[in-house]
Amino acid sequence: MKRILLIGANGQLGRELALTLAPLGELISADRQTIDLTDPARMRPAILAVKPDLIVNAAAYTAVDRAETESELADLINATAPTILAETARQIDADLIHLSTDYVFDGRKNTPYLEEDPTNPIGVYGKSKLAGEEGIKQSCDRYLILRTAWVYGTYGKINFVKTMLRLGAQREEVRVVVDQIGSPTWAEDIASAIATLVSNSAPPGVYHFTNSGVASWYDFASAIFAEAERLGFPLKVKRLVPIATSEYPTPAQRPAYSVLSTKKISEVLGTYPQHWKSGLQQMLAQLFSQDASCF
Repeated sequence: MKRILLIGANGQLGRELALTLAPLGELISADRQTIDLTDPARMRPAILAVKPDLIVNAAAYTAVDRAETESELADLINATAPTILAETARQIDADLIHLSTDYVFDGRKNTPYLEEDPTNPIGVYGKSKLAGEEGIKQSCDRYLILRTAWVYGTYGKINFVKTMLRLGAQREEVRVVVDQIGSPTWAEDIASAIATLVSNSAPPGVYHFTNSGVASWYDFASAIFAEAERLGFPLKVKRLVPIATSEYPTPAQRPAYSVLSTKKISEVLGTYPQHWKSGLQQMLAQLFSQDASCF
């Protein structure tokens, strides 16, 4: 039976992966207490003790704005740790699946990014994630790097959907950026795709996975409020106002366009990912069935 080590098991994606990977072998779930990516000296021995056949790294430093002032920590978690995972995977003859991001691109393109397109991150977070990709490529051959984008999940403590639900319950007016374009992606769909890649023994390399379709953050927010209202979430919001990125300055610069092409991965999966609005409807239905009042 395949031994699968899941790192970052308590995150919004990790919780979903625990469900999809469990049927595929003996799953060993590791949280920060078990394998701490900020402690390189202890990472390798902890992994060697498990001796997995497959390592799935769903852990990352994802605080995009805070990374601008915490670059050393971002590099440690997003660059140094994945490199150590890759080195250890090679040492024990294991496969490695690692999650990366659309932020490795600069957003200057106006057609979906292909896996082989030149990278050019414009912030510390994106640079740290790209360094992690490069470290993996240089350290092992049996890797699968999965870039995704605009991730939200039922289990996440903080994500865009839950932030909008909270603001929509508190305010009559919500202002959202309209000139950043991407593909909202449900964590459950990512986890299902990864499980399929494992089952199908997908060829090593870099893959892009997001839900289908494109949206601005404003479009995404509009769909969230429309579906939340239909389901009966407690909402106070009456006006959703589109604003430019320049009207909402942040410490980190973000790609204006970060749509990822899913053609390559769809050929392996045998189907294209579902549309982001379908994923959103399913996620909100899950949330509402749990406790709509908590937002």
